Amino acid sequence: MADIKRLLDDKVKFYNNPGFISGDPISVPHRFTKLQDIEISGFFASIFAWGNRTTIINKTLELMALMDNAPHDFILHAADKELKRLLNFKHRTFQTDDLLYFISFFKWYYGQHKSLETAFARGILPDDTSIENGLKGFRELFFSLPHLGRTRKHVSSPVTGSSCKRINMYLRWMVRRDDNGVDFGLWQNIDAGKLVCPLDVHVGRVARRLGLLERPTDDWQAARELTEALKVYDNEDPVKYDFALFSIGVMEKI
Repeated sequence: MADIKRLLDDKVKFYNNPGFISGDPISVPHRFTKLQDIEISGFFASIFAWGNRTTIINKTLELMALMDNAPHDFILHAADKELKRLLNFKHRTFQTDDLLYFISFFKWYYGQHKSLETAFARGILPDDTSIENGLKGFRELFFSLPHLGRTRKHVSSPVTGSSCKRINMYLRWMVRRDDNGVDFGLWQNIDAGKLVCPLDVHVGRVARRLGLLERPTDDWQAARELTEALKVYDNEDPVKYDFALFSIGVMEKI
């Protein structure tokens, strides 16, 4: 156990630094300074985060450019003629109808709230040990407006058994804070100790090799199992080890 902790801590120290940013989707929200612009651009970057990372970054930047690189202002004030410029945008299975719904939700939501943090924090109960209820509540709120059923697949939930990798990654960006300059730590009302480690095929493979995960399927139960194992090494900030597990799996291809 001590050897694994040493390995993970060393990898976190190596990868949790500004040099990590440029090749990662988190580089997109790092282009902004306004809270809402960081939240919105980060949300799209995380939702688009499957497949080639360069493509993910470029497609998110393309969308931000279509929003005049001011997504919050664009969403709140764009007229129909400005919205028409979005009609040819798509990323893999994320189509124009999906984008227009996301825009409509954010326009409605930011018309009432300053920060997207409230949408996640509202579902968390005082005795909760994880973000699970926050994720469930967020998805219910996100799809509370009239929408196409196909759009629901782009925002995951523990209710469906999904590992919720992309949303958990987004929450890592917004919630956890340190002095290293990668994660933003902008949200103050969600405890980093309740976050769940983003789990995909790369993280799952490394976690199983290190004996941190036994469950063979990369689902919500596995994400919780992995997070509980990581809490043994840091109960207050377990998802910092995402830097280690993801980087070992993707960059070092172990």
